[in-house]
Amino acid sequence: MKCPNCNVALTMADRNGIEIDYCPDCRGVWLDRGELDKIIERSVQQPPVQQPPIPQRSNYPNQERYYSDKDKYYSDKDRYYKKKKGLLGDLFDF
Repeated sequence: MKCPNCNVALTMADRNGIEIDYCPDCRGVWLDRGELDKIIERSVQQPPVQQPPIPQRSNYPNQERYYSDKDKYYSDKDRYYKKKKGLLGDLFDF
């Protein structure tokens, strides 16, 4: 059989029990009668391939980084220490 596009002899290949005629020049593919039906039947019988879910990226910073930034802003050394008044200071105005 010749290629309808370029009149070159078609090469026949057998792929999983399905005969495929292809042109070595233009790479066109032709199927014999009933071959397309076989391909459709096999594709329906096979379960779809399930891919693993894509991990979702979080918009939040990493916990380690978050806590290190928090520690930097709320350290005890930056507090203002005020002298506590004694008991007499609360009772009398000095």
